[in-house]
Amino acid sequence: MNKETFKEDSLEYHRAKGEFDTAGKTGTLLTKPCDTVDKLSMAYSPGVAFPCLEIQDDVEKAYEYTNKGNLVAVVSDGTAVLGLGDIGHIAGKPVMEGKGVLFKSFANVDAVDIELNTKDTEEIIQVVAAIADSFGGINLEDIKAPKCFEIEERLKEICDVPVFHDDQHGTAVITTAGLMNVMEMSGKTVEDVKIVIIGAGAAAIACGNMYKKFGVKNIIMLDSKGVVHNERTDLNKYKQAFALQTPHRTLDDAIEGADMVLGLSGPNLITGDMVKKMSDKHPIIFACANPNPEIMPDVAKAAREDIIIGTGRSDFPNQVNNVLGFPQIFRGALDVRASKITENMKMAAAKALASLAKEPVPEHVKKAQGRENMEFGPEYIIPSPFDRRVLVYVASAVAQAAVEDGVARVKEFDLDAYKSKLQRLADHLDGKL
Repeated sequence: MNKETFKEDSLEYHRAKGEFDTAGKTGTLLTKPCDTVDKLSMAYSPGVAFPCLEIQDDVEKAYEYTNKGNLVAVVSDGTAVLGLGDIGHIAGKPVMEGKGVLFKSFANVDAVDIELNTKDTEEIIQVVAAIADSFGGINLEDIKAPKCFEIEERLKEICDVPVFHDDQHGTAVITTAGLMNVMEMSGKTVEDVKIVIIGAGAAAIACGNMYKKFGVKNIIMLDSKGVVHNERTDLNKYKQAFALQTPHRTLDDAIEGADMVLGLSGPNLITGDMVKKMSDKHPIIFACANPNPEIMPDVAKAAREDIIIGTGRSDFPNQVNNVLGFPQIFRGALDVRASKITENMKMAAAKALASLAKEPVPEHVKKAQGRENMEFGPEYIIPSPFDRRVLVYVASAVAQAAVEDGVARVKEFDLDAYKSKLQRLADHLDGKL
């Protein structure tokens, strides 16, 4: 599609279409009727007093009488808007609305976007902490590093609902799933793999931490100044956790023998010659810079026939798309009324995605992807975002992990019954798209 035509189409998509339409992408959906005097009196005064008093006696009944259990706040200060940087809180609002669209479309989770007119860490923490009880979960979005780490850490301690910075953890969950499957294909062990991460921002740090949790021992991280090593004096505490004693100083040095390269930086940073220097037997590259990745798939494959590559783009196989993670993770957390999202819940999501990629792919998913052949292998190591089974696999795994970790308020949990419920929801959502 012509770039200018796409721009105009996108702007038109966001405008109001008619006299009673509204601009933007989200609005309020009423879940109860209000078309008679009796129903009006229950929706508001005087009938609304009864659920209020029930909740006053037992605050957990907010999950029974309000939308709290299906409501997520998407909170941003607009300082790291996807590919656009610090454009301001209101300029980032279309992205936050878009996040709400994905929550609803892929997991039937209601989301409210909240753009904060402050860049101050303490103010952000205070505001989110003050409103958190109105929601079942908080999705932090597009807040720049390193302050995003402190904000999430502090809010997880303060809030009694899940706080999840998707810019960090979504990419981590999905690329960990891909790593799991490639290791299975290649016969490599997690303790022996070498991973190079290009970038040291929010997603890169979170990915590195999750790979460590998975058992990876050898991770080399690079920021804009080169390899993060222990002789540097300009590192914040989050980068320091990845500072190695190593002679490597450049990407060309670090990539020698790498089993996986994760690109979270900028276009065309990886050359074909670098790809040739990677490890034997199915090395993997996740080149996630958008719209132009660190290396194009055709360039990587020209250098190595056995390379496995994924990008952030939908027009290539193995798309690293966060919609495979955050809607379903929140769905599972909300449904067991979790107080937080634990490391085990995130790892359960990754394992679920890895498992689903090995299952036969339905024909309608192949059609949506525009591909005739989608079988577990180098061109298909993570599921398609169009596969509704992602909801069933990921949400159920996350919910089960929450119960096992003791962070679920729901105490009587039947996994098989929950999977059946999720399948009915998936079928319902399929009919609406």
